[in-house]
Amino acid sequence: MVLCGVALLILAVSLVGGNDTSADSSRPPLPAQPGTTASSAPPATDEADEDESALPRSKPVRLLIPEISVDAPFTDLAIGDKGQLEPPPAGNTNLVGWYAKGVSPGEKGTSIIAGHVDTKTSAAVFARLDQLDKGDKFQVERADGSEATFVVDSLETFAKDEFPSERVYGDADRPEVRLIT
Repeated sequence: MVLCGVALLILAVSLVGGNDTSADSSRPPLPAQPGTTASSAPPATDEADEDESALPRSKPVRLLIPEISVDAPFTDLAIGDKGQLEPPPAGNTNLVGWYAKGVSPGEKGTSIIAGHVDTKTSAAVFARLDQLDKGDKFQVERADGSEATFVVDSLETFAKDEFPSERVYGDADRPEVRLIT
């Protein structure tokens, strides 16, 4: 499957977490970037409960999406010379990346996880991302030994020239993830 000229966005919210001890307003905002995004959200709770669901900062080490058989390690991503998030290396089709200067998955705010749908030679880690449904769960294993669980809140596809950058990269007051291609 090839998604040329479109972006897939999955919005997800954290279901499980701990105390947020990593508030850091010095992190730069994320740039506008086309792609596919998935997001998740935690169950509706009051503001105090949302703060309790956040985990402290910890590097993600593995993404697990059982519904589409994803079990992938992470690599750090940065902002490139053109002001856009660099994609994960295309040579490893089972690799996802996260914006390492941004929010870590499970931490309060919006975390960005990127992966390829395909490469010139084969399907890649997010080839079946569009098969996720609202309510599907996925996990991020973290370097501190904890696991952040997310539930898909929405799945959307956009033409690259209509990519909703502010919606994707905007800050959140609870732990959220955007899965993008």
